[in-house]
Amino acid sequence: MGYLVSIVNMKGGVGKTTVTVNVAACLARDYQKRVLIVDLDTQVNATLSVMSPLYFAKLKRERRTLKTLVNQTIQAEIGHPLTVQEAIYRNVCDLKGLDILAGDVDLFDDYLLSALINSKAIANQQSYEKTWNRVENHLMRMILKPVLRDYDLILIDFPPGDNLITRSALLASHFYLIPARAEPLSVVGIGQLESRVKQLQESDRTKIKLIGVAYTARGQGSNMELKVKQRLEQEFGQKNIFATEIPQNVDVAKAVEDHQPVVINNPKAIGARAFRKLTAEFLQKLVKTIRRKG
Repeated sequence: MGYLVSIVNMKGGVGKTTVTVNVAACLARDYQKRVLIVDLDTQVNATLSVMSPLYFAKLKRERRTLKTLVNQTIQAEIGHPLTVQEAIYRNVCDLKGLDILAGDVDLFDDYLLSALINSKAIANQQSYEKTWNRVENHLMRMILKPVLRDYDLILIDFPPGDNLITRSALLASHFYLIPARAEPLSVVGIGQLESRVKQLQESDRTKIKLIGVAYTARGQGSNMELKVKQRLEQEFGQKNIFATEIPQNVDVAKAVEDHQPVVINNPKAIGARAFRKLTAEFLQKLVKTIRRKG
């Protein structure tokens, strides 16, 4: 059975998507892992990092996105006209073993989900609160369960913020990785995340474990950056901070414009070399975390 890893920080702009798609690509290409990317973000940045907008539009027309699976699962549509296997786009960027479950710009927010859940509660003659909690606990688990054995790793790219779908994805995950910038607002996002994770753990709804914190935009070593790093090291411990840092690199942005991870688009780029090192370290930390968890 594969492991689900959430790539998450409540703060936006910290490199969650670039970490997700580049680590996923390295895992598939360099380590022959079977990897699925799951795009939770309505901005669909992970999706558009590995396919053209034209092809994404085709998937939307065919309703082969996460939104359809969310809708079907909540409403428990008889027969499930679309299976998760049918929704997955395989061998993205012509890379064998690298697949994606595309996001959707119309993916539900809590307001729209609440209407569906209310209808479900009325139909099942259950309380709204009980139905909401049940959906939150099982939504992403139910969507991904049929393909767990098809992959070594499922990497979930998170949007900033906290909603039912993101909480459900955390509850479904075995581990999480925090991309971060050495800046105060990034630390705020991490604090919000850790508060949510602690709440879910203390309610005995998940046993999710941290793999580590990875810096995604190495700067010039300013006093502010050093203070932020010292604070995170004190909070998480040195062993939970990735030694590999991703430098700011224009080639990473150029690769996104070509709808490819930089490790495929420009393997010799500084950013690509850093992501290969990060992936190797990710695997090492993952193994150690699995052993501690076991």
